[in-house]
Amino acid sequence: MSSPDFDRLLGSRTLADVLRLASSRYAGRPALSLLGRAPIRYDELPARAQGVAGLLAARGVGPGDRVAIIGENCPAWGIAYLGVTSMGAVAVPILTEFPAGQVGTILEHAGCRAVLVSSRMREKLSAALRERRDAQPDIIDLEEAAAAIRGRPVAFPRVGADDLAVIIYTSGTTGHSKGVMLTHGNIVANVVATRTILSMRPGDRLLSILPLAHTYECSLGLVAALLQGAAVTYLDRPPTVSALLPALVAVRPTVMIVVPLVIEKVVRGRVLPELQRIALYGWRPVGRLLNLVAGMKLRSLFGGRLRFFGIGGAALAPDVERFLAEARFPYAIGYGLTETAPLVAGCGPFRTHVGSVGPALAGVEVRLADAGPAGGEIQVRGPNVMRGYYRDPERTREAFTDDGWFRTGDLGTLDARGGLAIRGRLKTMILGPSGENIYPEEIEALINQAEPVAESLVYGDAAGVTALVHLKPETLERLSARVAVRQPAQWQDGIAKAEQAAAALLERIRRDVNERLAAFSRVTRFQLQPEPFEKTPTQKIKRHLYPR
Repeated sequence: MSSPDFDRLLGSRTLADVLRLASSRYAGRPALSLLGRAPIRYDELPARAQGVAGLLAARGVGPGDRVAIIGENCPAWGIAYLGVTSMGAVAVPILTEFPAGQVGTILEHAGCRAVLVSSRMREKLSAALRERRDAQPDIIDLEEAAAAIRGRPVAFPRVGADDLAVIIYTSGTTGHSKGVMLTHGNIVANVVATRTILSMRPGDRLLSILPLAHTYECSLGLVAALLQGAAVTYLDRPPTVSALLPALVAVRPTVMIVVPLVIEKVVRGRVLPELQRIALYGWRPVGRLLNLVAGMKLRSLFGGRLRFFGIGGAALAPDVERFLAEARFPYAIGYGLTETAPLVAGCGPFRTHVGSVGPALAGVEVRLADAGPAGGEIQVRGPNVMRGYYRDPERTREAFTDDGWFRTGDLGTLDARGGLAIRGRLKTMILGPSGENIYPEEIEALINQAEPVAESLVYGDAAGVTALVHLKPETLERLSARVAVRQPAQWQDGIAKAEQAAAALLERIRRDVNERLAAFSRVTRFQLQPEPFEKTPTQKIKRHLYPR
């Protein structure tokens, strides 16, 4: 069905409209399920959502009140989200990874009237509320609320596209969380527009592995899926390799939404090492053929039925993308932010160009501010752009230009086809010795291609360009094994030798990387980062925690 048809059927473009349309068009089909359990059907969703609304209304919650949702991915989460937003209240999804202190701060800042919480998150919520001085919110069990079907259905009030639907507190990579205000119209307009990239249909199966409290998964993996009649399955445990592989076999998903780290680990950890052992792999004609064969095996690993593998939330490593393109893997790249509900630009499988995320979505405008040969700040205008930051007028003003465009803070370029390429963050750009623009993300991509490297972070300082490098565990084990000692008296000497071996390895990588960089952007020094970097839920390194 085309976007104009959806526009006509969706009426006022609210999440209540999505629920109404989906339940009537796909009645009897499976909608949401936990792996290994019977699914909740589309025609069951309205009564479940009304049950949540009725329970909240009985506690005094009304239109405009904020209701937090804290829980793992499961059908109850989606039902609660639909129930809260359809009754005119404002959902405040909170990531389960947030520490108790941050959860408490969000609840207080948002002024939440009630909290829908899973049993696993009860203890964290209790700790979050312990120090709270203002009125305590009502605590409601998430699973019980979503299972409640009241005798008399609760009538949903009239909700409009301009009404606030959610406040999403981002963890960010640069500091304090901000409450992003998205309206019903922001979310629904973006979901409808994404159909030019990801057109789902009844019979499609999604395996959800990203947190629903993040707008990327919530908009594309839940709302877009329901709007188009797909079936979504959730895991009953964290998506570790041991949990994910059997789930892929059981579900055989046709659509998946992931962050780059998921596919980078698979390609760099399992696929490329095997290919690189083949003597002729470095010869391009043979390498391309082997990549194509490896792509068939990779599709089989993901269940054998994938037709869309969406990658977003952070930048995909160039070497991994080149492999996926040559492997004819059905990957698609998207670019967006929480503030844009979330997608700004992208394109579907087999229409991607390596290094580019693709053109802006229909109805979304993109421009580059102060653009030069190296690009400019990406600015966005469209129906998907947030209303602003909750209770933060100063940062809201800073986020928009005088003529109403949203400042993303990202640097990009546009090619002749209108394809957008992301260069990095404006605030992380390093000014070279003669005023050149140095993009840390591009240097990090080169460093991370080195086999011993797990991840890296590049920043500028008085010494020039510095790279913090975290090595893979197996690399550190190999270095330690070479200088292993048995006597306690020799331990100090052994540690010193291990550090020397690591320093020598880093220096070799530094020289190799610098040979591939322009003189002005070469890395002055490499430093060992002993522990993995702290990351956001979309696996971006929290840069503000490290030297700048």
